[in-house]
Amino acid sequence: MRNVLYIAVGVLSVILGIIGIFIPGLPTTPFLLLSSWLFYKSSGRLHNWLHGSVLGKYIRRYEERRGMSWGSKFVSIACMWTMICISAFGVIENGHIRLLLLILGGIGTASVLFIVPSAKK
Repeated sequence: MRNVLYIAVGVLSVILGIIGIFIPGLPTTPFLLLSSWLFYKSSGRLHNWLHGSVLGKYIRRYEERRGMSWGSKFVSIACMWTMICISAFGVIENGHIRLLLLILGGIGTASVLFIVPSAKK
């Protein structure tokens, strides 16, 4: 029963992680790390699938403590700001929420630049 629960939560976590790639404010990496752990505890096949997928590269880099490359940081920040701008200026009409979204984008950018470890050459 526990394995079924771990797999269900792991699948939900993968889905949320993928959605987080496109939705500003929804984290991707924590959901993928949670999925990796849940699949490790419940299903070797799903764990291997996740690590063998496109997302597996990012999980392995984190697990090996190698950090995020500057190219990946640039792409992440560019994608984040693209979605923030689409949301803030194309969808949201409330000025307060727009300002909040821009402030959170600034915090997210600072986090990626200064908190997320950079890969060493």
